[in-house]
Amino acid sequence: MKTKSIITCLLLSSMGLGGLSSCTDLDEHIYSEIIADDLKPTEDDVISVIAPAYTAMRDVLFGWTGFFDVQEESSDEIVTPGRPGGWIDGGIYKTMHCHTWTSLQSHLSGVWTNIYSGVNYCNRYIYQLESGELNVNETLKKSLVAELRAMRCLYYYLLLDNFRNVAFIDKFDVPDDYLPEQISSDKLYEWIESELKTVIPELSEEVNESTYGRMTKWAATFLLARLYLNSEVYINQPRYDECAQLCTDIMESGEYTLAENFKDNFVTENENCPELILAVTFDEQLGGNFHYHMKTLHNENQKTYNMIVQPWGGSCAIPQFINTYDPDDGRLADTWISGQQYDWQGNKLYCSVEASRKDDPLIFTNTATHIDLCKEDEGYRLGKYEIKMGALGSLSNDFPFFRYADVYLMKAECLLRTGKSGAGELVTEVRRRNFKSTPSKAIVSDEDLKKGSCYDYGEFHDGAFVDEQGGNDIQFGRLLDEYGWEFAGEAHRRMDLIRFGVFTTKKWFCKTNINDAKRVYFPIYETVLNDNPNLKQNEGY
Repeated sequence: MKTKSIITCLLLSSMGLGGLSSCTDLDEHIYSEIIADDLKPTEDDVISVIAPAYTAMRDVLFGWTGFFDVQEESSDEIVTPGRPGGWIDGGIYKTMHCHTWTSLQSHLSGVWTNIYSGVNYCNRYIYQLESGELNVNETLKKSLVAELRAMRCLYYYLLLDNFRNVAFIDKFDVPDDYLPEQISSDKLYEWIESELKTVIPELSEEVNESTYGRMTKWAATFLLARLYLNSEVYINQPRYDECAQLCTDIMESGEYTLAENFKDNFVTENENCPELILAVTFDEQLGGNFHYHMKTLHNENQKTYNMIVQPWGGSCAIPQFINTYDPDDGRLADTWISGQQYDWQGNKLYCSVEASRKDDPLIFTNTATHIDLCKEDEGYRLGKYEIKMGALGSLSNDFPFFRYADVYLMKAECLLRTGKSGAGELVTEVRRRNFKSTPSKAIVSDEDLKKGSCYDYGEFHDGAFVDEQGGNDIQFGRLLDEYGWEFAGEAHRRMDLIRFGVFTTKKWFCKTNINDAKRVYFPIYETVLNDNPNLKQNEGY
């Protein structure tokens, strides 16, 4: 954790982020190179002023080797192997896939630093509001402070989930030489719970253009439900009844509905989707670096979308995960790009990296040779987020960080784990939109969800098992499969695998490290430890 002088530099360097989203009609004001003492916004300006507390999530998600990578690359869904021509270095991604990361893993530095940047923005604006530096009326001040406290809880929740015992700071006015103390995971859990329960009654219940992308009562309620859902992992105490009740509260609010089409959640202009409880806003020109299409698409796919830039082409689906889908499940085609690739005029594309394969059609196959080297056309590519024609290096799609479908699945899980009925009906509602041609396949029962997973786990190279484990022994594995199909590519999977006891017990593709309990959390990055002697490394690292 950095001292205040470094934190302040980070804050001021980010002040040019302006408004929350291009989708709102809030007047956008850009504040750059502003000294804090000179910043005297009007009430109309204040929402734009505090925007960096939200826009910091852009770097959290998609900063290079960021949170998205950590959640997906460590899971059984996505892998970034070596490719011919050295497209994307398989080194750091290999250790993430193989569960052999150390405290020098570069992902950990980026995730830690970017999350704390968000914490520090929240601390700053809470201080400015409470001290009167941001001069607004008492009613607005109270609601904004509650909103920022809730957003700060989100950042600390991410730290809890990924690192457990972390540096804790909830003030901005600290001495220049201040070094925060470490807080234990159980104390951080208690603090997050207490903060959320305090501020939820003070948050806006409105769901409209003015609250889009912001912490409302329902977004904070969702966060508390997520905390309770994973409570048994964090503090060894199940809180499933509490989670189920919060999910019911969100449902009974009447503010959200499942989108008619699964794909509506991920189109370029998805700000009007009725399913988004909390979105991280992006704009290809003004804000963020939503670059996953660059990381997954083949370089020839530049011609598919008439893109301004050329993709890098490495990340792909793990074939074992693709094999779990029902072929009639619309989420397969809505999430993954497969088969023969074409340019935007309908002409076939061809391999272009391996000289001996220049005449081979570019066909994305559900195969993957090895983490060290895959062929250029191996692996389905993530296409869940619409890639518009003429796309740049960043997309304008808003990222659905909290989605209403998750409320259904969380409640279903809580019902299963507490021996209550009704889980099948909830999951069926989420599935209906994805089996329009075969509606009977959408129906699942409680008993179905109690079965094991259809994921065929085990070490798997070049289309063949080295060591087959299967998934029949996973309790409620069928529900884990549902999470996978619904939330693939949404930075969701690592958390689910841990909760279902799979993350450290099963092998997949080239990941063979199992029964290593400490892998459910990450080490603190070495440089962070060196900078703050108050921090101790997490157990086992």
